Amino acid sequence: MDKQTHSFQAEVKQILHLVTHSLYSNKEIFLRELVSNASDACDKLRFEALDHPQLFEDQPDLAIRVAFDAEARTVTISDNGIGLSAEEAIAHLGTIAKSGTREFMAKLEGDQKKDANLIGQFGVGFYSGFIVADRITVESRRAGLPADQGVRWSSEGTGDFEVETIDKPGRGTDVTLHLREGEEEFLKTWRLKSVISKYSDHISLPILMRAEEWDADKAEQVLKDEWEPVNKASALWTRSKSDVTQAEYDAFYQQISYDTEPPLAFTHNRVEGRSEYTQLLYIPAKAPFDLWNRDKRGGVKLYVKRVFIMDDAEALMPVYLRFVKGVIDSADLPLNVSRELLQESRDVKAIREGSTKRVLAMLESLANSEDAAERDKYARFWTDFGQVLKEGVGEDHANQERLVKLLRFASTHADQGVSFADYVSRMKDGQETIYYITADSLSAAKNSPQLEIFRKKGIEVLLLTERVDEWMLSHLYEFEGKALQSVAKGSVDLGQLQDEDEKKKAEEAAEQFKPMLERLKTTLEGRAKDVRVTTRLVDSPACVVVEEGDISGHLARMLKQAGQAAPVSLPTLEVNPDHALVKKLGAIEAEDARFADLAQVLFDQALLAEGGVLEDPAAYVRRVNALLLG
Repeated sequence: MDKQTHSFQAEVKQILHLVTHSLYSNKEIFLRELVSNASDACDKLRFEALDHPQLFEDQPDLAIRVAFDAEARTVTISDNGIGLSAEEAIAHLGTIAKSGTREFMAKLEGDQKKDANLIGQFGVGFYSGFIVADRITVESRRAGLPADQGVRWSSEGTGDFEVETIDKPGRGTDVTLHLREGEEEFLKTWRLKSVISKYSDHISLPILMRAEEWDADKAEQVLKDEWEPVNKASALWTRSKSDVTQAEYDAFYQQISYDTEPPLAFTHNRVEGRSEYTQLLYIPAKAPFDLWNRDKRGGVKLYVKRVFIMDDAEALMPVYLRFVKGVIDSADLPLNVSRELLQESRDVKAIREGSTKRVLAMLESLANSEDAAERDKYARFWTDFGQVLKEGVGEDHANQERLVKLLRFASTHADQGVSFADYVSRMKDGQETIYYITADSLSAAKNSPQLEIFRKKGIEVLLLTERVDEWMLSHLYEFEGKALQSVAKGSVDLGQLQDEDEKKKAEEAAEQFKPMLERLKTTLEGRAKDVRVTTRLVDSPACVVVEEGDISGHLARMLKQAGQAAPVSLPTLEVNPDHALVKKLGAIEAEDARFADLAQVLFDQALLAEGGVLEDPAAYVRRVNALLLG
């Protein structure tokens, strides 16, 4: 066939411009695509040769070769795979997003599909070469055709391509990129090796490059005639677990995470079914310094048929598990046209759900282990990653029950490590509620006046002091049928834990102090929603609480610190009728100016004890000084 000129289809000028300027986020991906295509061609030959072994001709060993010519400014990717006929070159290289592999897969029927699971489905990968090249030449011969039926395809990517028949003794395909000005970095052995190592290290075929040696006369590295493999051609995650040592697992983790310590735990599984994939997931032993960096992308490394696709596949792991490191290698996943971004699909969802369950199972194994050393590992994990895991309570409703069992808190019985199950096992007879309090710090929570009656009766209260706790509690209402109740919200109701004498005494005190309570309410108008007698206080004269449904003072302060407007809700002042200060207040005549000052001081002190901030500290100091002098 003489040289013929053909036109690309589908407004190829505009499409090629998109491919070369907008489709890929970094230009080195062209080498990944072309090496991947070469691997596909070899896999396709291997499959067809099952029925037609003569297709191997005199080259039974399959390989990929990458070479460059600095003087000619070319990079060539060669394979001895299935190759192309002239008709296939016109059909498959002349149409954007038309993939020979995709058509090949469509021809397979029945059980053959399973045997061809190594064959990729790619669209515009070939055209990524125009990112760095102003001309691409393809020389190919299909396996089984005579040597004089080779084909040369060439194009500058501007709308037309040329095809002609050539003699090609060896089967397979050579893709030669004529590099643009400014792309000289790809004319160096170390640069090509680094890209292959990053993206294609685990392709099962050997990727060969010419060896280099130092020439003392020229004072530079020179290429030798020998070819050497530059990829490992073996993916650790594809090996059987029994064939991989703990040291190899640890070394691989440190390689992909840049961590200096071995992982806390890992899981290695092959999942089969509608979605087939292999997962090797690690939990780090310590939190990275950028765990809370909002701009830092999380996620695991994604491979498709051992071809690296992306570093941070966020779609395959929920955000609250962003600390998990590892690899997921799928038999096939839907990628966008550049193969860089995942498209949401049932397969992606299935992998995300499966991976999430595996990670939670790892954590459950540590947390519930009978081995004290394993439980200690979970305690270390919780110290570094507990706040992140709490995010999942609101984000992952499907796994909320499992996550809640993994939560750990401080309490009035222990400074750390208290689970909901631990709390429930220690509940008093007749106690139906899990009590908690939120505060800015552990010391503030421990010393809160709202805890006095609970401490007196020996009732455990969970102390929640992390910023995420308030948000988490907005999605968590009970544990195993036990309602969660803030001790700083609503009137205290201990149910069966409060005897009849205490209830009767509280009712009598409320009636006795009713005139004073009305005076306090009038004096504190605009600052307190209500004033009432309480039984929750033992040693303190007063405390402030909010009503059920209102945001806590702790949450209101966090919103204000974040620059957000908090809903306006006034607290309720509760007073201890047995406290000498409250009795003294009740004895002051209504006309006495000291009543107003003492009422304001009482409220301000209750607000400070709760962790609040005074709007007018100077007025508080002035009133205290006046009372001290008077």
